[in-house]
Amino acid sequence: MQKNPLNKGVLTENFIEIGPVNPDMVKKRARELALIAGRDVTQADYEQARRELTGGTEIDPAQRMLEAIPEEERWNPVPGSIGTQAYKSASEDQDAEGQNESAQLYEEGVKEAEHDQMLQAAKEAEKEDLREL
Repeated sequence: MQKNPLNKGVLTENFIEIGPVNPDMVKKRARELALIAGRDVTQADYEQARRELTGGTEIDPAQRMLEAIPEEERWNPVPGSIGTQAYKSASEDQDAEGQNESAQLYEEGVKEAEHDQMLQAAKEAEKEDLREL
C-alpha cells in the first residue's frame, strides 16, 4: 500500500480536512503550547508547533543527534559482547516504531485529546486567576 506523501502536513478536525498547515495555524498552536506551560511564547514553541503540525519528529534536533549515535557506542552492557541483530520484517503499513496505521491514528487521537484537556485546564486556570483579581 503506497502512502500519499502529498497528505503529509494536511490536517483534519473532526474528520473534516482543514487543508495544509499555514503560518496562522503554527502561531495558534505555539500560543496554546505556551499557555499550557504557563509562560510567554518562545521560539521553541514555534518550532514544536511546526513539528507537530507538519508531522515532523517530536524530539528536538539536539535529542535527535544523540539518538543518531549507534547504540553500541552509547552504552555497552557487557564489555566484549557483540550481541546479535534481531530480524525485522519490513512492512509498508508500519512506521519506524512498528505501529500500524490504526495504532498511529489512535496514538495521534490520544495526543490531541491530552492537548485539548491541558489547553482547557490552562484556560480555566487563567479565568480563575482573573476572577480572583
